[in-house]
Parts: sequence; C-alpha cells; structure tokens
Amino acid sequence: MAQFEEVSKQSILHPKPAGLALQYGTAGFRSNSIHLDHIMFRMGLLAVLRSKKTKSTIGIMVTASHNPEEDNGVKLVDPMGEMLAATWESYATMLANAEQEELISALNEIIEKEGIDKSQEASVFVGKDTRSSSASLSQAVLDGVHALGGHSKDYGLVTTPQLHYMVCCKNTQGKYGDATVEGYYKKLCQAFTQLVGNASNCTDDQKHLCVDGANGIGALKLREMISHLNKGLQVTIFNDGSKGKLNHQCGADFVKVQQKTPTGIQVNPGDRCCSFDGDADRIVYYFADSQQVFHLLDGDKIATLISTFLKELLIQAGLNLKIAVVQTAYANGSSTDYLENTMNVTVRCTKTGVKHLHHAALEFDVGVYFEANGHGTVLFSKAAEDKIQQLAQDSRIDDERKRAALMLQSTINVINQTVGDALSDMLLIEAILAIKGMTVEQWDRIYTDLPNRQLKVKVSDRRVIDTTDAERRAVSPAGLQEAIDNLVKTYRKARSFVRPSGTEDVVRVYAEADTQESADALAHEVSLAVYRLAGGVGEEPKPLH
Repeated sequence: MAQFEEVSKQSILHPKPAGLALQYGTAGFRSNSIHLDHIMFRMGLLAVLRSKKTKSTIGIMVTASHNPEEDNGVKLVDPMGEMLAATWESYATMLANAEQEELISALNEIIEKEGIDKSQEASVFVGKDTRSSSASLSQAVLDGVHALGGHSKDYGLVTTPQLHYMVCCKNTQGKYGDATVEGYYKKLCQAFTQLVGNASNCTDDQKHLCVDGANGIGALKLREMISHLNKGLQVTIFNDGSKGKLNHQCGADFVKVQQKTPTGIQVNPGDRCCSFDGDADRIVYYFADSQQVFHLLDGDKIATLISTFLKELLIQAGLNLKIAVVQTAYANGSSTDYLENTMNVTVRCTKTGVKHLHHAALEFDVGVYFEANGHGTVLFSKAAEDKIQQLAQDSRIDDERKRAALMLQSTINVINQTVGDALSDMLLIEAILAIKGMTVEQWDRIYTDLPNRQLKVKVSDRRVIDTTDAERRAVSPAGLQEAIDNLVKTYRKARSFVRPSGTEDVVRVYAEADTQESADALAHEVSLAVYRLAGGVGEEPKPLH
C-alpha cells in the first residue's frame, strides 16, 4: 500500500521515546507535552481508520482540560459527537505504544480486525486549546491524517465541546446545526434569547454574571459569543488569559477541590459567579454571602436546578415523558434525597466517568447527567424531541401548554447534547434563573449539602479493591465493606464508600454525615480500615483534626 510508505517516512519525523508507555483512558491520552508528538501523529492515523470504518467524520481534540499548562493530551470524537467507542480505546493504546518498526503491522492488525475498506474516503476534524504546545501537537495530528490519505479540516482554537458539536453537525448533514463556530453561537444564543423572553422584568443586576475563564480557551470563546447575546446577559470575564497561567489557582477544578474563590476574580457579596475549566467542558457556580462565606453550587446543584425546571415544563405541557437524573456515588446525599422525595424524579447511579453517565442518560426520554465536578448535559430521545415539536406546532392546544412546549424547544436548542459544555450549560442556567426570578442564594437554598470529605490512601496495588453497585460497595478485600458498614452506623445521616483510582495506586475514600466533624472523623476511620485491610503503604493516615 503506497500510503504505508508515506506513514513510514513521516513516522520517523515523529519518533517514539524509548520505554514510554501510555494508556488511552476516559480523558484520552494526557502527559507532559514533551512526550506526546508521536502519540499525536499516531492518533491522526487512528482517526483515519475510524473514519473509514464508520464512513463518517471523526474529531480529534488536542487538550489536557484542567491539567497544568505544561501538560497536553488528545482525545478522539466519534460520529455523533460522543466519546470514542470503548473497543477502539485499546487500539489507541496499542498504536501509541508500538515500537517504530511495529507501527505498520499494528495498523494492518486494526484494518483486518475491523474489516476496513482501505479505499473508503476519510475525513477528520481537528481542534486545539490555548496551551503553547497545542500548535505543534495539532500539526503532528494533521501529519498523521494526511500520511494515510485522509481529508482534514483544522478548526484551530476551539473549546472541546465546540469540536464535538462540529462533528455531530457534519454527520447529521446539518440537522443538528451548522458545522461552524459562528453557527454554534447563533444556534445557542438564539435559543437563549427566546427562553429569556419568558422572564418578566429582569433587572440589569440580575443579568450580571462574573466568569472565571481559567485563563483558557473558554474565555476567548465566551468573548466571541457575547456579541450574539443582544444584552440578554451581562458578563464580566476574569482570568481571560491576558496575564495568568492556564488553570493556575483558577478554573472549575480548583474551585471545586479547594472550595474557595479563584485567584484573579473580585467577588462582592451576592455576586453570581461561575468558573470554566481549561477546555470549557465543565462549569461550577459560587457566591460569597454577606458574611463573606463561600458557597459552591456544583454539578449536583446544577442537575437539580435543570431537572426541576424541565419537570415543571413537561407537566405544564401535559407531556408524559420519563425524566431522570443520572449521578455517581460522589453525588451529595441531600441532592439524591431532594430529587427522589421532593421532586419525584427518578435517580440512577452509575460508575464514575462521564461515558457511564452519558450511556445511562440515553435510557430515558429526558436524561440529565452531571458529575459533581460540573461536567454534564441533558439528553433528549428522538421520540421526546418529536413529541415536543408536534405539540409546539399544534394550533388546538391552550396557551399554557403551547408556551411550555415552545420553551422546551428552546431548551433543547440551547443544550449541547453531545457532551458537557460550559458555555451551553451557563446559558441554560442563566435562562432558568431569569425565568424563575431566582437569585443564586435562593438556588443554593433548594437543599443543603450534607458535609463531606474526600481522602486518598496509598496502597501497594489498587487492584486489591473491587467494587459493585455502581462503586458504592466493596467486594474485596474481605472484611472491608463490613468494617465500613459498622463505622457508618456510628454517625447520623452517614454514608461512605471507597474506590480504586483509575490512574495511580491510591484508594479514594468518600464520607458524608450530619456535621463536618463527623464526616471528617468517618473519612479518617474508613481510611484506616483501607490502610489495614488493603495493603496501605507509608505512614498510617492521621486524623484531620
């Protein structure tokens, strides 16, 4: 195959460092950028094969999301804008780790296993974030695409969700939208403007939002988007990349983990604030009260706000559609209790990782999923979208049902259903708050989070921990779950679980209880049980206080 000669020639220019082995995980590949040139080239090759296999356009995003600036990474986007199919993750790992002289036979193995027609045309969309290494690394991706004869479209600087959106638009022949950045802004902003048209007498103060752009791509794209909003939202952007470092003491991950305001943002009592992460697929909200106490509204609070709004609209529209919220074991117990017992919304718990949540959300007419870290979206089934559209066009129904159906239509259009999207989620949240005439403090008071604590315990081999029931119960080592159950019984409103890290030899411990002291004490006691029963290394965990 003549193309393979080109691959061999080009791959010498993107050599694999000796002894380096990387694994394709939920977030794709991530590492220090100096190790990634050969990975990028080879993922360009893989995207061409995936495109030939699916007879669709495939996306490649060069980003390391919330990681520090010196890191970078890459992930592939499947035809409907979703994450790469799990079966292909192992091909990605195999290609990445193949020695130079094994590369062609590794490609041949994939072609044979998947029955790929080599003559099939291939098309790949490429995007990158603002890291200094992203320019040369995305060029390595393009080199890989072209070496195997694939066609490419380079979108340059885009958020991760924007690239997912472009791929979906292309593969639905424009039904999902126009595959341009301009088309993305128009679709979302038009829908937002229609939605907030339902908000009565919204003052300029209520329209104001402070945004921490994590010194990343989200800040640039938010600035472009604001011009399409016709003053429906007034935004002040902090950490816009003009001076600070990407994700350094700012961004959604920093705010969630540190439970405090990011550096570089001025928060006055009552100001409504939010933070994006480095590639703008996560968002968290927060504010400071009159006593300057910090309040975080994370993915659980966002899912509750959105699902409550959607459930009310479905009732007003008289539509009998099944709505559910998908959470992980990390979701605060108070949010689960409020959704199930106050809102009568179905709650489904899955394993940690966005792909598990996305998959579970597809099982419902309307599936709302958010990880506590702020990554999430809403999925509408084709049947649900059709019913909403029919109702919106029905001239025989009364005004209230008609209005609710039209609002549901606008909501569908403001949401990026391919993946969690900070820009899209922000517009939806802002529209809901405006329509309900709700302040950020009122939103926070919908329910009160149970105090919680997360800890890590170093172990010699994380694989000794095996879990079941969506990671909420430990099956091995023997005696660990029994020990956790006995400890939980000694505290009020308590819950605890442990799970192995996906990347390092540590066990993650989560505990919640009625007071912070109890949550801390429970987390420490469970950590000790893990240390003793699961082969802890180093010093025994110390009490937090």
